[in-house]
Amino acid sequence: MNIVVVGTSHGGYEAVKTVLENYPDAKVKLFEQSDKVSFLSCGIQLYLEGAVQDINYIHYATKEGYSDQGVDVYTRHQVTGLDPDQKTIHVKNLDTNETYDESYDKLILAPGATPRKLPFKGNDLDNVYFLRGREWALKSKAKIEDPSVTDVVVIGSGYIGIEVVEAYAKAGKKVTVIDVTDRILPTYLDHEFTDILTADLQKHGINVRTGEFVQEIQGRDGKASAVITDKGTYPADLVVEAAGVVPNTDWLKGTLELNSNGTIVVDAYQKTSAPDVFAAGDACMIRYNPTGKEMNIALATNARRQGVAAALNLEKPTFKIEGVSGTSALSLFDYKFATTGIKDATAAKSGLETSSVFVTDYYRPAFVPGTEKIYMKLTYEVGSNRIVGAQLLSKHDITAAINTLSLAIATKQTTQQLAFADFFFQPEFDQQWNYLCALAHAAYKQAKEIQPVAL
Repeated sequence: MNIVVVGTSHGGYEAVKTVLENYPDAKVKLFEQSDKVSFLSCGIQLYLEGAVQDINYIHYATKEGYSDQGVDVYTRHQVTGLDPDQKTIHVKNLDTNETYDESYDKLILAPGATPRKLPFKGNDLDNVYFLRGREWALKSKAKIEDPSVTDVVVIGSGYIGIEVVEAYAKAGKKVTVIDVTDRILPTYLDHEFTDILTADLQKHGINVRTGEFVQEIQGRDGKASAVITDKGTYPADLVVEAAGVVPNTDWLKGTLELNSNGTIVVDAYQKTSAPDVFAAGDACMIRYNPTGKEMNIALATNARRQGVAAALNLEKPTFKIEGVSGTSALSLFDYKFATTGIKDATAAKSGLETSSVFVTDYYRPAFVPGTEKIYMKLTYEVGSNRIVGAQLLSKHDITAAINTLSLAIATKQTTQQLAFADFFFQPEFDQQWNYLCALAHAAYKQAKEIQPVAL
């Protein structure tokens, strides 16, 4: 069996790994547009901040390692098209500009996503950067180490934007972050948390400009010199656009069925509309547990699940992915936070009637030295009291607890069930009532399921 995999990041990596484990007699060919395979974009911040010194460490695999396992690897080869009738892909060698067709018996597409370019004047100026992939990481690192770069403007305050803000600020740059929404991290956290994080950003010297529309990137001698919004002008030796990503699927239009947002239509087994063609990763949607609907949730964990599923289902449909809740976590200067499922900011689009409860507590008894305050929010469906979302924040690292809440969503736990869950107590680690129990109990009381029980 001739198996071709396109793309070597999270989805492609897992697809190749699973193919090698389950189809030992298959011939495997792997195509990658970059000069290196399996780059981990999630590790860029660690590289920019110097926690990881060598960018070559931020890879799952190497071309040589794949070759040792019998995989034919084609780096610097861009796949530009697909002919499902002939069962071929169109390939361009980026070093020689040679084009040719490559045949397959089974094809797994993991093309990922590309940075979203915003439609304003100045995008083509030098010193306007994006941050996705190895090449942009290297360019950004050079700017961090460049003493002539003093003022940095970051457009967009999602995960990528916030990571860039922190990295450049720690390098001693003057950083301004601009977002069209009224607060940072608008789709990840509700205002109770973003208010805390915004104050912390400002404490670290970040100029936070929310609720502003970028109108133009101003240039001088072909280089970005300032960002102009509807409310001000901000000097810039470097501009980083971090306004999200779009599926890398333009080259598949007219060949595969695509959703309205550009993602590839796949069934429960990752099969596309074409025979023997499967897809995984950021170019696909995935079932969202809180609502049961398909959503585009560009997370490495989702891409990995889909890559495994695509490979396992090549010969026959046998393995379905369980839904996900968009579970993620991040640190920002003094705080660490995590989120899963629906929050107030996204509830209206969910189609569910929800309510939320916000709780401030300590993760262990206050008499224990060094105990930090924690901030928590639980969102549940009105009527059923089914847990559908949660958010956590603290200077202490409680982010792993979001995995418990993600599992509670997946298993349709109610606030009552989580409130009385069997969690251990030891004052070195937590309180008599674990903070997740206390959070769920507050929601339980709010929903008036039973008479309040003192904790």
